[in-house]
Amino acid sequence: MKDLAQRFPENPLLLPKDLTVSSSEMQIISLLNPGAFSYDDKIWLLVRVAESLSQKEGFIYVPVLDASGKTELVEVALNDPDLIATDPRIVNYKGLDYLTTISHLRLLCSTDGVHFEEPEGYAPLFGNGPLERFGIEDCRVAKIENTYYLSYTAVSESGVAVGLRTTTDWKNFESKGLILPPHNKDCAIFEEKINGKFYALHRPSSVDLGGNFIWLAESPDGLHWGNHKCIVKTRDDLWDSARVGAGAAPIKTAEGWLEVYHGANKKNQYCLGAFLMDLEDPSKVIARTKEPIMLPLETYELSGFFGYVVFTNGHIIDGDTLTVYYGAADEFVCGAHFSIQQILSALIKI
Repeated sequence: MKDLAQRFPENPLLLPKDLTVSSSEMQIISLLNPGAFSYDDKIWLLVRVAESLSQKEGFIYVPVLDASGKTELVEVALNDPDLIATDPRIVNYKGLDYLTTISHLRLLCSTDGVHFEEPEGYAPLFGNGPLERFGIEDCRVAKIENTYYLSYTAVSESGVAVGLRTTTDWKNFESKGLILPPHNKDCAIFEEKINGKFYALHRPSSVDLGGNFIWLAESPDGLHWGNHKCIVKTRDDLWDSARVGAGAAPIKTAEGWLEVYHGANKKNQYCLGAFLMDLEDPSKVIARTKEPIMLPLETYELSGFFGYVVFTNGHIIDGDTLTVYYGAADEFVCGAHFSIQQILSALIKI
């Protein structure tokens, strides 16, 4: 099956040099995986901004947040026998994993969905507290009634978990703490209650047993989650053989809840696919694409901070047109149009 994405000719829409640093000692390394939503007659992105500090020869500096929310440094000599630094994204020091960058979330808006700017009066969102000490990442945005639910990845030395904040005006936020404990991420909340309950996709994982699979959870209030069910697994010898994870909030169609998800193979090459859930019981997966609906093809998707990556957790719906905003090569923010009907036609019944 051919790639179904109609990429914006203006791609990449945002590059690291397009934004200002959060403080003078930092440098922006990459822009990643924006959440997307409509507000105040504009299209908005909640972009993950990954920053680091200039490295000194012979040393590696890992940024983390202290108790007050300020950036502090972990300094390690490159020849330290306790250092493992083979991945540009993560280093291991004395048995503990650290991120080479620290991420926060930045709000940008657009009147045409292509040209984005940072508006005045909308502050960045930073990690807060010991469970977000390594930053916050990859936020999905779901609007339920008049409230926006921001489910994001919270990272610390205690693990990778799912945090939640809510807002009605994008200037005042209420933190709900962690709603799913480590190790968990890729949490996408449905934008409509089903039979009076909240539903969400998420991805717990285990290095010992099981795998990186997509699960479904339900909640009476959007805060306390239970009745977890594993609904989508990796597939041997296919493009999603190593891990799968939810994208943005599922899309309600006449055929079912449509979810665009990411998958990766054992070479860490990321593509997008789709699956369909029953409208009344989303734990029932009706159909799934066998081949990707989008794979890394363009130079800006193949080469960057971490190449061969297309990854989304944000989209805008306008009739049959699904506008997906995605991270390319873990460095750039890009956009692409899809036909929802075309994606549905590519599904294979299970």
